[in-house]
Amino acid sequence: MFIFLLAVTFALAVTVSWILTRIFQNPIQQILDRIIGEDVSNAWARYLTFAVYVVGISGGVRVWDFEKYLIAPKDGVVAALTAEAWTMEIYRAIVGTLQSVAWMLLVFFVFALIAFVIVKGREMKHQS
Repeated sequence: MFIFLLAVTFALAVTVSWILTRIFQNPIQQILDRIIGEDVSNAWARYLTFAVYVVGISGGVRVWDFEKYLIAPKDGVVAALTAEAWTMEIYRAIVGTLQSVAWMLLVFFVFALIAFVIVKGREMKHQS
């Protein structure tokens, strides 16, 4: 049962990450095209997509939290995989994936905004 829970949370994290990459694919590509140019931006966009998957899966599948279903804590009772536990773990997987990817994209967009301001400033300087 534990292995199935691990597989389900992994599948959920991959699915949520895939949805998020589809939602943010065009904005990321446009930002990178504007900041670093089209010739290099495709490679950076692919790397950022890979990073979304890595961050999303690691945030959604919290293996260290699953130890409670395998190892007895100090009180000696191993947590049971009930329907309520499944519901909570599925919820945590989805929210953990969303939260991790949101933080990663926030950092990316902050740095992209800083880079955009620098690029725009240089363009204005060259025009005058």
